[in-house]
Amino acid sequence: MNSLDLLRSVPDLADHEVRRLLAAASGRHWTELLLGVELTTGEVEAFRALVEKRRAGEPLQYIEGVVPFGPIEVAVDRRVLIPRPETEQLFELACDAVEAPQVIVDLCTGSGNLALALKHTFRTAAVYATDLSADAIDVARYNAAEAGLDVTFLEGDLFEPLPEHLRGRVDLIVSNPPYIAESEVPDLPADVRDHEPHMALVAGPAGDEVLRRIAADAPGWLKPGGTIICEISEFHAPEVAGHFADLDGAIEMDLSGKERFVIGVAPR
Repeated sequence: MNSLDLLRSVPDLADHEVRRLLAAASGRHWTELLLGVELTTGEVEAFRALVEKRRAGEPLQYIEGVVPFGPIEVAVDRRVLIPRPETEQLFELACDAVEAPQVIVDLCTGSGNLALALKHTFRTAAVYATDLSADAIDVARYNAAEAGLDVTFLEGDLFEPLPEHLRGRVDLIVSNPPYIAESEVPDLPADVRDHEPHMALVAGPAGDEVLRRIAADAPGWLKPGGTIICEISEFHAPEVAGHFADLDGAIEMDLSGKERFVIGVAPR
């Protein structure tokens, strides 16, 4: 079957999604598919199977299996959150906030996207990343091996698994923690609510529980003048700023003008 005919056979999905699904099914670049090439029966069947997954609500990124993030690419599946543009902006804020950090910590690392992108950027830094989910740590370690980047991934709750010798020595802490309130879950997009890991999304009844704990413990790990940057909910910014008051926490907007980050600095 010709690739152009196959692309036109799925009018109920967005054109860009259909192109990406066919590229994933065939292993060919979408530009080649737009020229019109003959596809094997196996490629056609694989494409139709992926279309049905997408129609059922499975996120496109999980179907494709990889997501670009800053200078790297990471594998993703239902064990980890899908990295989003806001988190890529967090990475950019971190790169602008510090110069030649020697110790970096990423809390709630998920796929390892932040930790690995920062290690790629700051090659001499020692990078540590933690996550409560053993499944997420498995994905992150796989991504590190694929990227050839040396990051220490540790299973455990926030700062708990970090080596004690890092106390007071961390130049940069980053985190995209759970920050959704339980009451907000029904309003999430269906592909997020039904497919992405609940424990990576929902912090608790209020939504700021994890960020409150991070703010309380971060001063003991940061070096004087060290920086912490966390992604937050646009709906919880005032409370989060209060949690980070001891670090002079300031709220930063994302590219759409929403309050999506808190940046703190340890006293010198």
